[in-house]
Amino acid sequence: MNPLRISTRRLSAVVAVLGLGSVLVIPSAALSAPLDAADAASAAGAHQSSPQLLAKAQPDECFAGIGQPYPAGPPCATGQAKVNQSYLWGMTRAGKMLWFGTGANVNCLTSGRALRNSTPTVNDDWVCEYGESQVAKRNPQLPAILGDHRQPRIYTYDTRANKLTEKTDLVKSASTEDANRLQSTAGIRAAGNFGGVALLGGPALGTSVNLFAFDTDSGAFLGSRNFPMYGNIRHFTVAGDALYAGVGVGANGGERGNVLRWTGSKSDPFAFTVVANLPAQAADLTVHQGRVFVTTWPGSDDELAGPTAGSAAVPTSIAAVWMSPPLSSGAPGLNPEDADGWQQVWNVSAYEPDPVVARAYALGGLASYGGFLYWGTMHVPMKATTLHMTTYPPADEAAAQATIQNTQRSISIYRGRNFGSNFQKIDLLYGSTELPAFDPAANGGAGAWALQSTHLTPKFGPAGFGNPYNNYTWKMVVTAGKLYVGTMDWSYLAKELGKETAAELGLSPKLAKELAEAPLDAAGVQANALPEAVYGGDLYVFSSPTKAATTVNNTGLGNYLNYGIRNIVADGPTLYLGMANPMNLRTNPSDDVPEGGWELIRLRGY
Repeated sequence: MNPLRISTRRLSAVVAVLGLGSVLVIPSAALSAPLDAADAASAAGAHQSSPQLLAKAQPDECFAGIGQPYPAGPPCATGQAKVNQSYLWGMTRAGKMLWFGTGANVNCLTSGRALRNSTPTVNDDWVCEYGESQVAKRNPQLPAILGDHRQPRIYTYDTRANKLTEKTDLVKSASTEDANRLQSTAGIRAAGNFGGVALLGGPALGTSVNLFAFDTDSGAFLGSRNFPMYGNIRHFTVAGDALYAGVGVGANGGERGNVLRWTGSKSDPFAFTVVANLPAQAADLTVHQGRVFVTTWPGSDDELAGPTAGSAAVPTSIAAVWMSPPLSSGAPGLNPEDADGWQQVWNVSAYEPDPVVARAYALGGLASYGGFLYWGTMHVPMKATTLHMTTYPPADEAAAQATIQNTQRSISIYRGRNFGSNFQKIDLLYGSTELPAFDPAANGGAGAWALQSTHLTPKFGPAGFGNPYNNYTWKMVVTAGKLYVGTMDWSYLAKELGKETAAELGLSPKLAKELAEAPLDAAGVQANALPEAVYGGDLYVFSSPTKAATTVNNTGLGNYLNYGIRNIVADGPTLYLGMANPMNLRTNPSDDVPEGGWELIRLRGY
């Protein structure tokens, strides 16, 4: 029996099921029972408090096979239970209340959109039905890659009373328009609050963004709004006396980006003004030394079609760090006159020597800490491989194998200061001194891979904080004098996702195996030697700008199927963690594997 599993079982006797039976909630009396205490102590010392599971998605559908009608339930008299709600995707804290929303089957949606996987697949852990799902069959206008969409859900959690309340029905009952808007939202990807209003929203299934507003004082639903000019939204931040959001323009946010300043109120909650025009969609935002800094994602996922072969120019939409004008200039905060005054202060081509792989990079969490701005990279699994094979189609199996082996990347972590001045300085904290790059002119035009310098030396350690499976720098938060970094670790996904991508690329069985095991090759271990303990998203902490990060937990905070820490919200020294867990078929409480579905976890006083 897995030790993580035992502690979960101990709590299962005291759970309560709320609302539609979709969430497991731990009563306050049970919160003194620690989860994963032995692992926490061994990983980070006895001074660490243990993670406490506050709420978790529960099965909400029955699955009887790809393309088959969904039996009634759960409980499921036929078929097996399935938990669709996989990510606690957007979260914000207003006083004692956490406001958050979910995303369903996000692994399937990402695999479809970013990797063009559309062939239905099922294994012991998850199923992606794509165009064979009953949702797709009932809605033939829905693209196959979005066939695993399910309506997201919205909740509050009272951190003092330890009480979860679902807000989904408030939206659905408000009006047909509000209900339809929620139904068509791919997931609640972003959340923020200011002036007594909580805003939660995400991309719609088409080419727009839906936002939902609530009164944080009364909990009342204030309405919803569709924004057709935007295609994605990921994060909000408060800087000075204003709330800002980063968005992408066009389908999936792929055309360009904006930063929006909220100018609304409870009576008019959807008023915004554009305060930044960027060439790429905005991802995360933070305030640093009197300015707003933004990380970006590259252009549309349609870039997988690739530029013309041989193009090595750095596209303007490449992932970068952007700096605003000073918040103190002119009128307080950022205003429309600042929209064209932003400056790019760094981009990934300053590190990544291969220009095609560089186009697959994204940037994630960032934070101001100890006089520095910290940020990290993000790598959608297999995207760089797919993009490279599309741009430079391999001539034979040996060339394809080389592409597979040389396009894998782990997260790199940076910090900088004195941005935009002659004294600007960027430090690589975790990364590589050399990376493989492709020269298409080598070997008489056949091309060849060779190591090239990144022109940087990591200050503290190798890429991925030493874990080659760390592929997302998902969130950074500063509290109590420390900087916390939450990651996605895709080791549990690696082999199955590699097989899916290989099938879509039409690779031979030999190369399919190579692609499925590429991350294992990078880790320097064989599949049967990979210890279970590495599974699960990782949480790291910098206790000082002069010291390397230490590991708080590297096993998904008590559930190794939690492959990432999508959200971190601080309340003094207490952290609230929103977990990503898309293992939608892991719903059997009697087996030796933990369950799938999002989790809300509290970590006190580390």
